Amino acid sequence: MALKKERIQKEGDLVDERLRHIAFIMDGNGRWAQKRGMPRSYGHSVGAETFRRVAEYCRKIGIRYMTVYAFSTENWKRPPEEVQTIMDILTDYISKCADEIEKENIHVRFIGNLTVFPQDLQDKMERIDRETAHNPFCLNIAFNYGGREELVHACTALIREGKTDFTEADISERLYTANCPDPDLVVRTGGDMRISNFLLWQSAYAEYYFTDVLWPDFSEREVDAAVAEFYSRRRRFGGV
Repeated sequence: MALKKERIQKEGDLVDERLRHIAFIMDGNGRWAQKRGMPRSYGHSVGAETFRRVAEYCRKIGIRYMTVYAFSTENWKRPPEEVQTIMDILTDYISKCADEIEKENIHVRFIGNLTVFPQDLQDKMERIDRETAHNPFCLNIAFNYGGREELVHACTALIREGKTDFTEADISERLYTANCPDPDLVVRTGGDMRISNFLLWQSAYAEYYFTDVLWPDFSEREVDAAVAEFYSRRRRFGGV
């Protein structure tokens, strides 16, 4: 039975096994800042706070897995000052996670081609992943991530293992999101209706929810609206 939007907004804890994993394409930070006469980098700073708030809310309402598209393999093409701001936000977030690793009930994972980052930053990411792995809410932060690159990564791993014939399960087990269920719902903010190379394999049967709301303005109420829309749909997975 579909859940009413009003009930979700009122009680905030009505998700069930049908909605275990929600993914976000966090779009609109730069446009949000420009509309206010501010540099695009300011929008990313505000968007980072939105990310923290949304992650905490998803955890509270019972979502078990959350994946966010923080920085794609194509985002290196952006202006250098904007890229640097995003890198600074990532570094600051990682430092805070490392210092406060026991305070949050979250398993933080960094997914993507992380080899481009300095070794000390990679080590911190690995440590955070390892030392928070016991926590029940899994937060995947996709950084230097691209869906096509991820598939190449998985197939290359299989070839290196000497496999010449493999299954869908073999590929899934070598993706950056291995050990996480596929997303049930993918939310894109900012008004664009495309998937932008995000979770190409994993989202084969995900429900998509698009909103014109720019990411810095995305609120708990907006999460409720996306969840309500998800529960209003009938998922057939290729059946009838």
